[in-house]
Amino acid sequence: MKILHVFNRYIQAGGEELAVEQIQKHLSSRHEVPRCFFESSQWTGSRAPNVVSQAARLFYNPESRRIFENRVRETGAEATLLHNIYPVGSPSLYRSAQKQKLPVIQYLHNYRPFSVDGSLFFNEEVRSESLYGTYINEVRAGVWQGSVIKSALCAVMQKMLRRSGWLNSISAWVAISDFMRQRLTETGAVHSSKIHTIRHAWDAMPTAPQTDDQGHYLFLGRLIPEKGIRTLIQAWHELREQLGDKTPPLKIAGDGKLTDWVKEQTAINPAITYLGHISGEQKHEALKTCRALIAPSVWWEPLGLIVYEAYDYAKPVLVARSGGLTETVQHGITGLIHEPGDKASLVKDVLDLESMNLDARVQLGENGRKWLLAEACVKKWQDQFDSLLESTAT
Repeated sequence: MKILHVFNRYIQAGGEELAVEQIQKHLSSRHEVPRCFFESSQWTGSRAPNVVSQAARLFYNPESRRIFENRVRETGAEATLLHNIYPVGSPSLYRSAQKQKLPVIQYLHNYRPFSVDGSLFFNEEVRSESLYGTYINEVRAGVWQGSVIKSALCAVMQKMLRRSGWLNSISAWVAISDFMRQRLTETGAVHSSKIHTIRHAWDAMPTAPQTDDQGHYLFLGRLIPEKGIRTLIQAWHELREQLGDKTPPLKIAGDGKLTDWVKEQTAINPAITYLGHISGEQKHEALKTCRALIAPSVWWEPLGLIVYEAYDYAKPVLVARSGGLTETVQHGITGLIHEPGDKASLVKDVLDLESMNLDARVQLGENGRKWLLAEACVKKWQDQFDSLLESTAT
C-alpha cells in the first residue's frame, strides 16, 4: 500500500521525531511510504509569517493543504499516516483528507489534539480537564511556548476542531499504550471502536553488551518537571542523609529548563553528577556501566521508550507508576515501581536494589531484555499495523 507519511517537525527534536523515523523505517520494508513533512522552524526568524497570519493559519493553513494534496496526487497515496501536525500543517489536513475520502490513521505520541501542549501537566500536576474540552487552566498557565496568548489561540483552535467534524475523517487512532487509549475513551475524546493500542517496536542489538555494573544509577532524558527530576534529586538527598559516603552515585544526562537547578543540586550532593547532553559512545558507556536506569515521571507518560533502551542493555529499571510505564515494567521481575512524586517510595526501591546480590540484579536485566525481544519486536509491530490498515480499508 502507498501510505503518505505526515509529520510537523518540532523546533527541537525529541522522542516523537525518533519514533516517527523508526516507524518510517519499519513501514517501508512492507509498503511505499513517501513523506509530507512540515517544519516548525518555518515560523521562526525574519522570514516567519507575522503573528496575525500565524494565528489564522493555526487552524486552517491553505498552503499546507495544497502541499498535502499535491503529495497525495504525486504519490498516488491510498492512505495517510499523521503524527504531529502543529503548528504549520494545521487541521486543514483533516479537512482535505475528508474531501478526498482518503483514509487517515492518526498516531498519538502524546495527548494532542486534546490538550494545548500535549502533556496534561502544568503547575506541577496532571490536569485532565482538557480531555473533556475545558482549556481555561492550560491557557492561564501559558502552557504552549510559555505564552498565555499563544495558549489561548491554540485552545480556540482545538475548540473549533472538535466542533468542525473534521476529526471524523480519522479512520483509526493509534495509542502507544493501553493507558493512553483508556484515558481518551473514558473521556469521550475518541470512540473506543476507533482507537487501537500499538506499542512502539524496537530495533534491539543482536546481543546485549557484556554485564558491567559499576554501581551508578542513570537518569537519561529531558530535564523538565514532568519527568520527575525534582523527586529524583530529593530522593538522592535523602539517601545521602541515610548513607553518607556510601550513597550510590547518580548520573543525570540530558538538558532542559531545569538544567541550572540540577547543576546547583550537584554542588550540594557529591553523589550526583551532571553529564549534560550525551550521545554516541558516551551514552553507550553510561548505559553499559550503570546499575539501573531510573524513569521517575510524574506526568501520564504515554509509553516511555527509555525503558526499551535500558532493556536493550539488559539493565533493570526503576520507574514511577505513571501512564504506560507500568505496561513495560514488571515489578520484581524486570525492575521496581515506585509511586510518582513520592521520594520515600523511590528511596525504598533504590535501597531494595542495593540489597540484592549481583546475580539477582543481572536477572532483572535479563528478564527485561527477554520482554523487549518478545513484546517489542519489529515483526509484531508490522503485523499489528498491517491488521489496522486492513480494517481501515473495509
